[in-house]
Amino acid sequence: MVEFCPKCGSMMMPKREGGKIILACPRCGYRKQSQSRYVLSKSITHKETERTYIVEGDQNLRTLPKVNDAKCPKCNNNEAYYWVIQTRRADEPATRFYKCTKCGHVWREYE
Repeated sequence: MVEFCPKCGSMMMPKREGGKIILACPRCGYRKQSQSRYVLSKSITHKETERTYIVEGDQNLRTLPKVNDAKCPKCNNNEAYYWVIQTRRADEPATRFYKCTKCGHVWREYE
């Protein structure tokens, strides 16, 4: 839960001091013992290759655009949903993903 400094109104930031967690104001320096049961932990970072994108459910598919000239490699259907994601570095082109409207097979195309 977010707490605000009673003196200046800034958002209090959690810090670890001697095994205890305190809340400290970055603007005026006000300090307060935290009542939280939660423990501070280091943030988890992921490599670009470890990111997962999930598109599921028919409700979400209805909002995606359709294309009539993408041939499904599994069932040869010509209609597919598509979406574009920047999967590589920013100076490289984006990747276009397709999902067949008939069999649900997903494939990608590098632009």
